[in-house]
Amino acid sequence: RAWSPSLPAMAAGPPPPPDLPPLEPLPLPVFGEEGVGEKFLRKTRENPLVPLGCLCTVGVLTYGLISFKRGNTRRSQLMMRARIVAQGFTFAALLGGMVVTAMKSQK
Repeated sequence: RAWSPSLPAMAAGPPPPPDLPPLEPLPLPVFGEEGVGEKFLRKTRENPLVPLGCLCTVGVLTYGLISFKRGNTRRSQLMMRARIVAQGFTFAALLGGMVVTAMKSQK
């Protein structure tokens, strides 16, 4: 004889009142045709600190890797720490931009 789990009987609640209107889906927002370039420029204008932070992060990372390859370990370690600071700045700028956008949409 095979084992079968016994499920508790589900309690049947009262049926919903008949006078409630049926739920209708929300209308979807309509967006214009926007290419990748236009979207990038729009987002850059909305929050210019994020691309700036990304460029700083990439620049510091590249300089740190070059220093590492040349054998300058002290400078390489310094650049890796600076990269963490640049990434933190980028993340803070991203969060700040999201907060500002959310506050604008509430108004």
